[in-house]
Amino acid sequence: MLNFWIRVRDRLDYLGFSQKELAKQIQESYNTLQSWTSKDRLPNAETAVRIAQALHVSVEYLVTGTDPSFSPAVKNAVVPLIKKLNSLSDTDLHFFAEVLDRLTT
Repeated sequence: MLNFWIRVRDRLDYLGFSQKELAKQIQESYNTLQSWTSKDRLPNAETAVRIAQALHVSVEYLVTGTDPSFSPAVKNAVVPLIKKLNSLSDTDLHFFAEVLDRLTT
């Protein structure tokens, strides 16, 4: 499997999205997305941009595995926090957002 699709799969797992959800977000059929991944075919540039946007990463990251705007130090600090945030209830998440707003203003 191409590293592009491995990174897409890893990011889907991280975000808790399915391939069907991704296909809908990028306005492609699920069968088309499945075909690309199973045949190791890269999408065209416009679709790669839509995939990156849906996954909140850069195309550069999906293609190369690196993203100069997201340093390893930041990633190591932020990823565990995001995972914890994903496990919060809506009420707790709202409270956290309010606290964060007060800390940053």
